[in-house]
Amino acid sequence: MGQDQTKQQIAKGLQLYQSNQTEKALQVWMKVLEKSSDLVGRFRVLGCLVTAHSEMGRYKEMLKFSVVQIDTARELEDANFLLESYLNLARSNEKLCEFHKTISYCKTCLGLPSTRASAQLGGQVSLSMGNAFLGLSLFQKALESFEKALRYAHNNDDAMLECRVCCSLGSFYAQVKDYEKALFFPCKAAELVNDYGKGWSLKYRAMSQYHMAVAYRLLGHLGSAMECCEESMKIALQHGDRPLQALCLLCFADIHRSRGDLETAFPRYDSAMSLMSEIGNRLGQVQVLLGVAKCWVARKVLDKLGQLKLHCLSESIYRSKGLQRELRAHVVRFHECVEETELYCGLCGESIGERNSRLQALPCSHIFHHRCLQNNGMRSCPNCHHSSMKPGFV
Repeated sequence: MGQDQTKQQIAKGLQLYQSNQTEKALQVWMKVLEKSSDLVGRFRVLGCLVTAHSEMGRYKEMLKFSVVQIDTARELEDANFLLESYLNLARSNEKLCEFHKTISYCKTCLGLPSTRASAQLGGQVSLSMGNAFLGLSLFQKALESFEKALRYAHNNDDAMLECRVCCSLGSFYAQVKDYEKALFFPCKAAELVNDYGKGWSLKYRAMSQYHMAVAYRLLGHLGSAMECCEESMKIALQHGDRPLQALCLLCFADIHRSRGDLETAFPRYDSAMSLMSEIGNRLGQVQVLLGVAKCWVARKVLDKLGQLKLHCLSESIYRSKGLQRELRAHVVRFHECVEETELYCGLCGESIGERNSRLQALPCSHIFHHRCLQNNGMRSCPNCHHSSMKPGFV
């Protein structure tokens, strides 16, 4: 397949893709990849395959085609192609929540010689890096990258890029709990779609509506949140955008939880988890689990052992993040639960049930670490002073 025929087939695939005939488009592009000898054409079709698999949530396939595209760019020995392919590699790893790799590939992009593509793609590199920093909870670095991306967008009159950055800023401010700004930026994105988005993909409208839904829920405007989320989900279903469908399902579940309708929330969390697992969104899976945990807490049916485990998990999270105030609060609650459940060894004072350890029950039903009883010379139970130290039946 020569250069002209390659171009025609790529255009044919794009027409099919834009009319939501995604599988047919993929078949056309795969045939081009198999038969074309034109390196530039192969590079372009690989870019189409990367984008299509990204929007379908097939992130591992997206990564596979990004790697092939890098090899093609190296054969072409063109810095513009190399920049584009490294950006696709960064995005693929961002979708798979491999944030350290994303940052590394973005830095590679920024280290390449300045070309005409640098001005066009530099903002997208900064945006991807910002999303990765946000995924790692490195908020200052994330904000710095988003500001750079906005500067690129304004300097190059790139309203599409500005729209995407505004949505990411919505996520940023939702995480740091400035809910007014978490709403302001997606609303700004929606304005950009209305003003400039006549020829844009509907995914930009869907994306802004989803982020507005998240902010409205956090502000307690649940009716507006549901309305925005329904519109976003409608577009996601029309276009087969599985990643956005998963996020909308999570948002629906959160809205129902906020309304106190836990019976409706649980199945939506289940559906969100199933889709998040299928596409490989690990960060989304964590958010689903947090939502489910909040449902159980709201139901007030979490038993003492469940509370103990919850505080133990929270303690380890806050310790790793160095958040001392939150850490102290969960340490106190953890020890209160230990006291209430009497799940501690009366000899060494350490909690029982926090980690795997060999235990021994006495006839009086008090439980101790086996090693503590062996090393202790006492002839009666340290707790109740029962005279027998022989092991009980259990």
